[in-house]
Amino acid sequence: MNPAHRSRLILCLAIVYLVWGSSYLATRIGVSHLPPLLFGGVRFTLAGLLLLAVARWQGFRAAQLQGEWLHVGVLGVIGVACVNGLQVWALQWLPSQTGALLNASCAFWIVMLGLFGPRAHRPSARVLTGVLVGFAGTAVLIWPAAGGPSAGSADLVPQLAVLLACVFWAIATIYLRNIDSSLGVIALTGAQMLVGGAVMLVLGFARGEASAWHWSLPGLLSMAWLTVFSACIAYTAYAWLARNASPAVVGTYGYVNPAIATLLGHLVLGEVLSGLQWLGTAVILAGVVLVNWPAARAGSRSRPPSAAPASRRPR
Repeated sequence: MNPAHRSRLILCLAIVYLVWGSSYLATRIGVSHLPPLLFGGVRFTLAGLLLLAVARWQGFRAAQLQGEWLHVGVLGVIGVACVNGLQVWALQWLPSQTGALLNASCAFWIVMLGLFGPRAHRPSARVLTGVLVGFAGTAVLIWPAAGGPSAGSADLVPQLAVLLACVFWAIATIYLRNIDSSLGVIALTGAQMLVGGAVMLVLGFARGEASAWHWSLPGLLSMAWLTVFSACIAYTAYAWLARNASPAVVGTYGYVNPAIATLLGHLVLGEVLSGLQWLGTAVILAGVVLVNWPAARAGSRSRPPSAAPASRRPR
């Protein structure tokens, strides 16, 4: 791995770790003050416009979208509208740290779906063991809501919504990894956010959320943070990682983000985990470490699995 690639890899991972680790807290605050789908729709519409403005400044032209609308539509609907629509809806009831811990399952889905496509990546036996361990931890985490010993302590439907969002996120990640697009990362990310944001706005208005909208300072500050840092900066970094790192390395954010989210949820919102949730958390994180640790070590001895054309990288 050449020094420039390694530096960009470290920078993108750090951005995704830190910014997305704080995004659960910001989303929890935002949906506590503003209707969820309009909150998410405005955020991603603004982020898409900002990124396309940057891409325009770098030389992007709207004519370049010809032939790319299928990719933009799939990524916008699945990777933005479905994922974030489910997440913001669920975080109206779930603690931010619970949402973050359930999102750790993204790492397992990314590895499993990474078995398919022209850039398939075959996991080792240890990685597959980690997948099974991680799913077991997820089952422990949602067990109280499913009628376990502490039934009633959590809401099963919002937790299942977050898990479904994780599946959609993994599908979008692997789709992005395998497509052949001539668009730069910033232009492609901006276009898919604009599409996804528009879909969320339509759904929000259809649900009658406009009547619940009000100018809340905490909600608007949360939206500003998520728009600029989480949507524009971190999504662009993640899009680069999806094309230039293995699925296992991309999935490492799955065990860093929950730790950051848990700490922030405790410090800012006073959230606490039950004993069974701590057990599920430990099992999930053990599984994600098993998934990612061997791939990280292997990556230090070989070239990165991706050699994306220059036209696919940020300009």
